[in-house]
Amino acid sequence: MEIFKYMETYDYEQMVVCQDKQSGLKAIICIHDTTLGPALGGTRMWTYETEDAAIEDALRLAKGMTYKNAAAGLNLGGGKTVIIGDPRKDKNEEMFRAFGRYIHGLNGRYITAEDVGTTVADMDLIRQETEFVTGVSPAFGSSGNPSPVTAYGVYRGMKAAAKAAFGTDSLEGKVIAVQGVGNVAYNLCKHLHEEGAQLIVTDINKEAVQRAVEDFGAKAVDTNDIYSVDCDIYAPCALGATINDETIPQLKAKVIAGAANNQLKETTHGDQIHEMGIAYAPDYVINAGGVINVADELHGYNRERAMKKVELIYDNIARVFEISSRDNIPTYMAADRLAEERIERVKNSRSQFLLNERHILSNR
Repeated sequence: MEIFKYMETYDYEQMVVCQDKQSGLKAIICIHDTTLGPALGGTRMWTYETEDAAIEDALRLAKGMTYKNAAAGLNLGGGKTVIIGDPRKDKNEEMFRAFGRYIHGLNGRYITAEDVGTTVADMDLIRQETEFVTGVSPAFGSSGNPSPVTAYGVYRGMKAAAKAAFGTDSLEGKVIAVQGVGNVAYNLCKHLHEEGAQLIVTDINKEAVQRAVEDFGAKAVDTNDIYSVDCDIYAPCALGATINDETIPQLKAKVIAGAANNQLKETTHGDQIHEMGIAYAPDYVINAGGVINVADELHGYNRERAMKKVELIYDNIARVFEISSRDNIPTYMAADRLAEERIERVKNSRSQFLLNERHILSNR
């Protein structure tokens, strides 16, 4: 992999390769952009087949966090870490403490959090070496379980998408097909049920499905049938890439709005659903409640303040649809443009400030 060429092409700032022989730590910290503030992004631990695969994942995920944080209105840039190893058997205290020291050495340019393969306990170990970590135990001022907050953000974003499609953001009486009924989706179903929506659910976990049936009067369907059910809104809340060549022809929904990451298998699928007139709420905008919530920890966590910020996901999704209409582009492209325009405004403002400062100094 030509790392510098890749970083130059996509305008990455920094990549740090960290190793600690004693603990077995092999980590890659990638910082994509810090225009808006320090880079915030989680630490993923995974059994990558090659070092190149790990580096590529770190780079891809870091850029994604730049866009997610920017679109969410946070004064934070994007970064990510991957640790090469099996999270089930390779973890130890020394590993995460050594990693914490590497983070601390970046002097606040990068702030980490949980991700796939890491836990609150791992973040607590990192915190012993640095304050540049979020998602720690509540005893250390954490925001706690992020699932209810993420779900609330998805609920707010779904209402904005519904308004774009139906002219009203009321979900009362709307039939909503929810794919996956994990922690986030269960809390989402609760909000939808309380507003009077009719729920259709599926999950490979039959107990989770039964819980939704009992608690919310949901109708259960087979995992393969969720795409073709008669519904107003399809909410992908499990695996990514469920919007693809096989599922798109089956969809009857007018809105796609859910908590899953990477919902489009390919960008061409975003083009397809746009041409079909389906209102798609881009995943990294609608599911940003979790990162908004942990970001509030940086200011001394206040749940009321955090929830007010999460409510603004409604406005962010509405803005995505405005840009989509303005520029006649699919919403997945409009989401990127929302983030890019915000970053560019800040860059231009900063450049103008520096020019003014130089002008003042040269005239003294």
